[in-house]
Amino acid sequence: QVQLVESGGGLVQPGRSLRLSCAASGIIVSINNMGWFRQAPGKQRELVAGIVSGGSTNYADSVKGRFTISRDNAKNTLYLQMNSLKPEDTAVYYCNTFYRGVLYWGQGTQVTVST
Repeated sequence: QVQLVESGGGLVQPGRSLRLSCAASGIIVSINNMGWFRQAPGKQRELVAGIVSGGSTNYADSVKGRFTISRDNAKNTLYLQMNSLKPEDTAVYYCNTFYRGVLYWGQGTQVTVST
C-alpha cells in the first residue's frame, strides 16, 4: 500500500525559507515520477514542481529560481526546498505520485507566509 506523509509546513515571514518533506512507503521514490502541488483557498490545486525517475525536474513559473525539488534515496523521501517565500505561496502543499494506474496524494501540510 502506497502512503505519502508530508511534513515541514508552518508559519514564516516573507523572504524566509522552509523545507517540506514527503516520506513515502510502498513505492521507491528514486524510480517513480513524483510531484509537489499546492492549493490556496478558493483556488484550484496546481503543480509546483515535479521530478521524474531519471532526475529531470520541472517547476511552475511562479517558483522557478526559488524552489528546489529533490529526493533522498536512502530515506525514500521527497523534498521541496522553498526560499524567498512570498505571501502568495500560502497554501496547503501536497506530494503525489502516479503508481500502477493510481494517483496517490499525501494529507497535505499548511504553509503560511505572513508578517
